[in-house]
Amino acid sequence: MSANKTAAPANLSTRSESFVDIDRNRNTLVPRPAGRVDESCLHRQVMRTGEDNGFSDQRGHPVYPVRIPSKSVSLSVGVLHPGTKTSNHRHAYESLIYITEGSGYTIMEGQRFPWQAGDALYVPPWCWHQHVAAEDTAAQYLTATNMPLLDQLGQTVLREEE
Repeated sequence: MSANKTAAPANLSTRSESFVDIDRNRNTLVPRPAGRVDESCLHRQVMRTGEDNGFSDQRGHPVYPVRIPSKSVSLSVGVLHPGTKTSNHRHAYESLIYITEGSGYTIMEGQRFPWQAGDALYVPPWCWHQHVAAEDTAAQYLTATNMPLLDQLGQTVLREEE
């Protein structure tokens, strides 16, 4: 270590002082893992470990959160039984939805978007939307959001339902 570089104090009093932490603010482009690599990186059998009942009850349909230590992206599995729908809602984060099974449609800001297994859907932030499964088949989908990133940036993450 050169004479003008010092190690960061063991207890940084504020996050803004972390720029002096030479383990975080490095003078090298040599890549290294940004987080710990351990069992928390794997969530086995997501749908068998149970839905988040409080979250599912609030949403009105089964939702299975993927519990991994991501600081920027969330992932969940949603299920809509035949003919069921989510509430009409909006949120401050964006969502990417990939349909894995079934068919149905989403209404976004009054516009109908039919979908089926293999399709992907983008829901912009603060856009009213509702997902509906076809009458004759259940639908299953993966939803990825940037909610954790917004949280890391100190943003208030809002959700509103009608």
